[in-house]
Amino acid sequence: MINKFRHLLSKLSGKSSKTTPINKVSLIVIILIDIFILVNVFIGLNDISGWILSPTQSHPCYSQWRDYRANPNRDDYQIISSSITTPNDSQGSRLDNYPRANESSLGKVSPICSDFADRQDKINSANNQQIEQQINQKQQKIETLEQSNRRLREEYDSTLLEKIAGQDEKRSLNQVTAEKAKQEQDKNNLAISTLKAEVGKLKLNLISNPESIYLIALLKDAPKFEQVQQSYQQASLWYPSIQIGLQAAFLVPLMLLALAVHNWAQRKSYGLVALISWHLLVILCIPLIIKVFEFLQFGAIAKFVFDIISKIFGGLLFLVSYVYIFVIPLIGFGIIKFLQKIVASNSKGQAAMRVQKSSCIQCDRRIQPNDLYCPHCGYYQYVECQNCHQLTHKHLNFCRHCGCEVDAK
Repeated sequence: MINKFRHLLSKLSGKSSKTTPINKVSLIVIILIDIFILVNVFIGLNDISGWILSPTQSHPCYSQWRDYRANPNRDDYQIISSSITTPNDSQGSRLDNYPRANESSLGKVSPICSDFADRQDKINSANNQQIEQQINQKQQKIETLEQSNRRLREEYDSTLLEKIAGQDEKRSLNQVTAEKAKQEQDKNNLAISTLKAEVGKLKLNLISNPESIYLIALLKDAPKFEQVQQSYQQASLWYPSIQIGLQAAFLVPLMLLALAVHNWAQRKSYGLVALISWHLLVILCIPLIIKVFEFLQFGAIAKFVFDIISKIFGGLLFLVSYVYIFVIPLIGFGIIKFLQKIVASNSKGQAAMRVQKSSCIQCDRRIQPNDLYCPHCGYYQYVECQNCHQLTHKHLNFCRHCGCEVDAK
């Protein structure tokens, strides 16, 4: 069994070592493989990015707290009402959801936000849920009555004009007379006033209970809010940096593995394996480059540049775009030079494949076997052997005449 497996493996390796051109069907398969790998790479990057808690997840109370303090006409009832859920809500308490997020993620929820959630959970009692339900029911009745009043007002105005014009009541388009419409309006207004007074009492009952007072006191605590705000801003600053670090930790091992397989395939002249591994390396580089550019746009470096320009030029923040227009191409040029060095490090295996195909070592275009220079790019193809002083191909380890090792330049 083992011998059969070895025979099959050697047979596949032998076939893959051929450097025959890729046919169209095989090219389609390679493209489909590239697409599949690229999709899964982005899925993996998204999953590992979600491993760390975002600033919003680690400070869930910040936006609600900020909006409350920024509103000069803030209504305490609104914050109390937002803390009360319906009796059929099965999401559980806010505080119980935080530890579950911490167990599967890096980072932790702000202790002050945990205290905030605990106070909201205490407000969300069965008694307060019932009061909130009564308030909603009365509000719906008020809206229904106000809608009825608007309709009656239109009919009242219409019948009043008909009466002034002397039109017969039997020929009127309205269902009620002006007097009856006025009576209905007065009745509705009285009911609305009663309902509003009842709603006011229920709201006051909610706001004045100890749990609500406890929560509002926390919202009005300026030092604690500043502490949450500072922590949130710091988390927002470093979140992109941590994300790019996790994404690099996901991609770099795969890139090194693909590069190692490519180098091995080049040395063994396994053309198909070398081609696929090189495609894999390129596919892995694409999302990494995209994530690097995103980090430069939104990460700590972007914040540093923004702060410098704000201090030097004040309101001329459009200069930030100028900085990116000049800096990003320079960084892209550096990435290209780095990748070119990786390609250059594989020049020996690449040269061996091109010599076998009678192609130029530099540009890979077809040349005659005895051409010293490439007629397409002018590259000199040979180097002198230090042992026999004959010309042998550049970038190859051994002389083609005497077999001695040469300095492959």
